[in-house]
Parts: sequence; structure tokens; C-alpha cells
Amino acid sequence: MRPTNPRPPWPPAQEPLVIEALELAAAAAHLADLKKAEDIAVLELDGSNRIADYVVVATGRSRPQIKALYNELHTRLKAAGETHSRAEGVELGWWVLLDFGDVIVHLMQGEAREYYDMDSLYQDARPVDWRAVKLPDLPLPRRRLRGTGSDVRDAAPTELDADAES
Repeated sequence: MRPTNPRPPWPPAQEPLVIEALELAAAAAHLADLKKAEDIAVLELDGSNRIADYVVVATGRSRPQIKALYNELHTRLKAAGETHSRAEGVELGWWVLLDFGDVIVHLMQGEAREYYDMDSLYQDARPVDWRAVKLPDLPLPRRRLRGTGSDVRDAAPTELDADAES
């Protein structure tokens, strides 16, 4: 009789990452920056505000860029083990809202940011220097090779990030 020990999963399962709220906000800002978002702000909300600990606001120049920003944040942060509730506004690409619980991300076209006066809405929040925050590992999402059924990763995250910044 064969032993009943199941084979380990392939690829080996990774431990889910636990990303602190500040690191998550900085990671969202960093990913938006890689996709050429403008006027990126990470704001720390005070204790009396119970919606979230941090808010990230980033501006895109067009509908396609807003959708690309959403796609990048959604896939990269999901690959890092973070999930958000149902995203709002993706279809229109005017203002996309991602709620990660302790972090809320607003991806907006410039006209929407101005019309809704987002900067005044959060005027009492403390700005955070997100570039000074140590980022968590941001793995690339798995992608399928066409016709093979295999999952691959294109490059190590550090190589991808370094290429995008240059």
C-alpha cells in the first residue's frame, strides 16, 4: 500500500504577507508613481476619523490611465496578499475608489479631483512622506503562458521597479 502523504503543492505555497497600513499606503503611492500618476498624496487621518487610518489620492490624466492605475494597484497588491472591497468607478475611469480597510485609495482624473475638492476634504489630515517609508515586497502577479497552462512571473519585482524608474 502506498503512503497517504499528499505531495506538496507546486509551486510551494507562500506565507501571506501582513502589510501594515502605512506601508500599504506607501506601496499604493509607489505603484501609482510607477504608472506616472501626478499629485500623489498620502494622508494620515486623525483618530476621530473612523473611515481609515490613511488615504491615498493620485491623479491620472485620462480614462485609460486611471484604469491602468487601478489595474496596477489591484493586481500587484493582490499578489502581495492585500484585497479590497469591490472597486467603485472602474467602468467610467473618472474616479476609482479602492477600500483596503485601513487604507482608502482615490484614483481620479484632475477634473474630478478639482470638482470634488479632495484636497479640502482632507485638509485636517497630516501629510506623510511616502517616499521615506520602507516598502513591503511587491511580487508580480502570476501570468499564464499561452497554450501551456503554466504560471510564470516575468521578472523579480526589484528588477521591474528599477526598469520603470529609469
